[in-house]
Amino acid sequence: MSQQQLQQLSQELQEIQEQIEALQNNVEGLQTEKSEVDEAIDALETLETGSTVQVPIGGGAYLRATVEDIDEAIVELGADYAAEFEQDGAVEALESKKENLDGQISEVNEQIAELESESAELEQQAQQLQQQAMQQQMQQLGQEQGLDE
Repeated sequence: MSQQQLQQLSQELQEIQEQIEALQNNVEGLQTEKSEVDEAIDALETLETGSTVQVPIGGGAYLRATVEDIDEAIVELGADYAAEFEQDGAVEALESKKENLDGQISEVNEQIAELESESAELEQQAQQLQQQAMQQQMQQLGQEQGLDE
């Protein structure tokens, strides 16, 4: 056992922790996107033609607008594509998007769980190495004391 092995384990643990944090941030972003999809679904299910809505125009500014036709909803499909749907079709497209996001969240959570498991194993190895080092030091001290007598 060497100090070098402990340093290497420590560095690996730190890298894994950084990966876990990045993946957790990814999950948060996906969950935010999912919440926005939920809000859009709620809006499509409750709004009617003639409803007044506030439309964001950027910079935290909004305009009031009237929905001319609820069956002309445009939904982003991904990869810079969007399509126009009737109200029910737009809800279905958003539900599909939400299911896709759920799948992505599950995959990332699985990656996090794998990394946490790997981290726990490395921590256990580090503890074992530290215990071995302490035992060796104790044996050396015992031998040195035996020589002094």
